[in-house]
Amino acid sequence: MGDFGGGQSLCTRMRLWELPDQYVLEPTDSISRQLLAIDRSNGNLSTLGQLPLSASAQVPHATIVFGLAGIVKLLAGTYPLIITGRQCMGTYKGSPIYRVTSMRFLNCNRSLQNSTSQEKRDEAHFLALLKSLEKTPGLYFSYDSDLTLNVQRSKEIGILGGSPLWKQADTKYLWNRLLLEELIENKLEPFILPVIQGSFQTIQTEVHGKEVAVTLIARRCTRRIGTRMWRRGADKDGNVANFVETEQVLEAEGFVASYVQIRGSIPVLWEQIVDLTYKPKIKAINYEDTPLVVERHFRDLQQRYGDVLAIDLINQQGSEAVLSIAYGSAMQKLVNDSLRYIAFDFHRICGHIHFERLSSLYNDIREDLDKQGYYLVNAEGKILEKQKGVVRTNCIDCLDRTNVTQSLLGRKALEMQLQRIGVFEASECIQPQDQLDEKFKLLWADHGDEISIQYSGTQALKGDFVRYGRRTLQGLLQDGYNSLARYYYNNFQDGIRQDAMDLVAGHYIVSRGTPSPFQLNGFESLAYLPGASAVIIAGVYLTSHSFRQGGEDAYQYLYSVVLAGITAAFTALVRSNGRQFCNRPRLCRLN
Repeated sequence: MGDFGGGQSLCTRMRLWELPDQYVLEPTDSISRQLLAIDRSNGNLSTLGQLPLSASAQVPHATIVFGLAGIVKLLAGTYPLIITGRQCMGTYKGSPIYRVTSMRFLNCNRSLQNSTSQEKRDEAHFLALLKSLEKTPGLYFSYDSDLTLNVQRSKEIGILGGSPLWKQADTKYLWNRLLLEELIENKLEPFILPVIQGSFQTIQTEVHGKEVAVTLIARRCTRRIGTRMWRRGADKDGNVANFVETEQVLEAEGFVASYVQIRGSIPVLWEQIVDLTYKPKIKAINYEDTPLVVERHFRDLQQRYGDVLAIDLINQQGSEAVLSIAYGSAMQKLVNDSLRYIAFDFHRICGHIHFERLSSLYNDIREDLDKQGYYLVNAEGKILEKQKGVVRTNCIDCLDRTNVTQSLLGRKALEMQLQRIGVFEASECIQPQDQLDEKFKLLWADHGDEISIQYSGTQALKGDFVRYGRRTLQGLLQDGYNSLARYYYNNFQDGIRQDAMDLVAGHYIVSRGTPSPFQLNGFESLAYLPGASAVIIAGVYLTSHSFRQGGEDAYQYLYSVVLAGITAAFTALVRSNGRQFCNRPRLCRLN
């Protein structure tokens, strides 16, 4: 993909020796002659010139690992994060890209025995969060290329020869930024491996006898990282939840073309806290701060991307209307020649099956898209086109409606690029090219699923339209299942996931002497949903049984009424305190 510069080489393969007193990482790829030793009692790092002579006797077989993603420090120990499994997904900027398939935290916590009982309990909670982090989906890395920068930005910034990857990286998209700090402080360059969270897929096919490769890479921002219900909207600095930069890269006939889009939560202050209901109430907060938050958000986007076209796909009536009004009102004061806002009520216009009506949106923004353009460089490295702006798309979650819309814009951009480099004739489109059309649909469907899993816990809804170009019965049934699964994850799993994300992103710093974040107080300590559910079910059963047995016995009838009243009152108590029964994050406040 041309000359993108290079950084200092990283260790690509190592043996992990688990000795009684230390862990030793031994590079096997001749990148580094030094071995990295990690003390098992306190986590201190040191380098060795050679493996301890007793290592092979103490540990006959070492484990092969593929990188050190960083180090987490908790109350009573240090925990290095090792990449134990990887899968090559293709190439980007001419370098192999790997997906993390398995990770493992190593324990350096022998000082735990000297901790207080509360610290031991807290450490156990933190270790549960580390177990959750080991299963983090959608992590990607490269030993040679910076995945945090898109192709155009890499060229604009310019990469100094020999500069380590971590110095090149945009920290906004660096998933393990905090975890790398100790390795950076100790100048352990061959072991400092940047990792992003997002998505990476690539396809190859032949069009009119010419080889065409299309790559889709997504970069998830870490500034307001989180799960679907526990991270909504923006913070006061203008950072938004579920902010993802998606880059579509075309390689054909020696040309490289790139088209970038972004998605992100509605940039106002709002929340939708789970409370056991299927669809919790949306609440906009701090109206007086909304204009400033929106302005900060778009100022950052314009500095980074240039012109911005903001497409808002949420419902303009019903429960989402409060956000539509707040967002639209703030945008009216900001709109200018370089910032345009379009409210497109996706559900009202397209319904649940007529997604082809998105063509009306495309026709409305076509002039803006032509003005923004895309990035294009020829085989000699000459820049022929630059992307001068970006489309920002959102729906309520920035998942389902957003992915359908972004896939359409990606398709149109690819058609223009193929026409520009001579693979397509003028006005020729993708659809008649069966192989390219099918693979391109799968590319965006897989992309949408992976982004959705990271935020909501399930695959994207409406994925059948992206995958097949139409709605199907199986797709509708799958959407129903995924909706129920989202309800379960949001209410009963995502609190732990949110804490794990806040821990790895550095939004919560573990330190001794601070109050325990895991202590429960008041009604919260009694809010045990399985027990409450059992009581309600038992109450309903006993009430119905009592009514059947009552007959004309007045006392039995009165007993049944009292029992029904108690059951109803207890149900109302659970319902009114629904938030207390959900799995809630403990480490950070919502806003």
